[in-house]
Amino acid sequence: MFADTAKITIKSGKGGDGCVSFRRELYVPAGGPDGGDGGNGGDLIFEVDESLNTLNDFRHKRKYAAGNGEPGSGRRCHGADGSDCILKVPAGTIIREANSGKVVADMSHDNKRIVVLRGGHGGKGNQHYATPTMQAPKYAQPGQNAKEMEVILELKTIADVGLIGFPNVGKSTFLSRVTNAKPKIANYHFTTLNPNLGVVDLEGTDGFVIADIPGLIEGASEGIGLGHEFLKHIERTRVMVHMVDAASTEGRDPINDIYVINKELFDYDENLSKKPQVIAANKCDCFYGTEEETVITLLKEEFEPQGIKVFPISAVSGKGVKELLYYIKEQLDKLGKDPIVYEQEYFPEDEFVYSNEPYTTYYDEEDDMYIVEGPRIERMLGYTNLESEKGFEFFQKFLKENGILEELENLGIEDGDTVRMYGLQFDYYK
Repeated sequence: MFADTAKITIKSGKGGDGCVSFRRELYVPAGGPDGGDGGNGGDLIFEVDESLNTLNDFRHKRKYAAGNGEPGSGRRCHGADGSDCILKVPAGTIIREANSGKVVADMSHDNKRIVVLRGGHGGKGNQHYATPTMQAPKYAQPGQNAKEMEVILELKTIADVGLIGFPNVGKSTFLSRVTNAKPKIANYHFTTLNPNLGVVDLEGTDGFVIADIPGLIEGASEGIGLGHEFLKHIERTRVMVHMVDAASTEGRDPINDIYVINKELFDYDENLSKKPQVIAANKCDCFYGTEEETVITLLKEEFEPQGIKVFPISAVSGKGVKELLYYIKEQLDKLGKDPIVYEQEYFPEDEFVYSNEPYTTYYDEEDDMYIVEGPRIERMLGYTNLESEKGFEFFQKFLKENGILEELENLGIEDGDTVRMYGLQFDYYK
């Protein structure tokens, strides 16, 4: 089955924790800190695979995660980095943040590979925190947490020209004649289930890519049938070829059909209805006598004043096809070659801002006090005025939100006990 949307959960790797370690060698009773750094977590990467044309693989597996970094160890040993997770998607895939629907990345044209979630940095070992006044730091930096988010993958076909119209008007036959595409062709009264793409080669000029956009029936914009599933594929096209059964072989009115489909385009996205169109009046080989002249005249009188040119063609015999193709190419050249790319609206890195500077809490039996130290504590004390009421409130809030008060309680601190933070000492009261 063709699949062009999928919802998945993606996760980068957690950074490995830095190590607290001290040299322990013969005749070196007080070796310095030698804790190694943790490894970096793996990245979550999306990459275009030109051999893919559906998102089927993501229907069977919904969770993807990169590898975690290994923790550091003694003797300055660095932990191994986590493995990257690379997800292969077809060209034209848009990655959206699931809750907001905002675009994270558009995997089309020059954007072939992107790191969506970066792995957490590995934490620094305690060897990095030795100072003249703190020669035996008992803390190391924890690895950064993994980043996780739910995304929606949405495939929007990359084609210059979209071939639209009701089922059974000859779109697949036309596509098979003018390109190397091999769509299934039969007298179906239901729509093709796959968007078929093909390259049109024109003598004396560059070719272009044309896509048969299926699923367009009355009510498509409201989700009837597979309307919503396929209308999105028109959004990247620059010109639309509106094909109708001019001979009314099944009793349909071609003029009414055009208005019905155009209304569906407008209801789905007003911008779609503004794209340049050309009408391919197909099945002209099925007319008798002067019927063709009459019908084509009516179509031209109705639509050419609106700027929509009408070409009588036969996808079976090839009549009028070359003239139509060269006209399409002429319109594409007028529009220029700027690709339709969706700009990034959601930046995952902005959602995962946190500090992982280390600190430690422990009880010093010799001095009979509780010690809280580390770069995070030192930084906080550096920009906090504890003599002001607001500064002291911020200090208390910092201790609570960072879990420092909870850690002191787990160590057994009681009312009246002393807490030391660098040059400052406090009496603890709950």
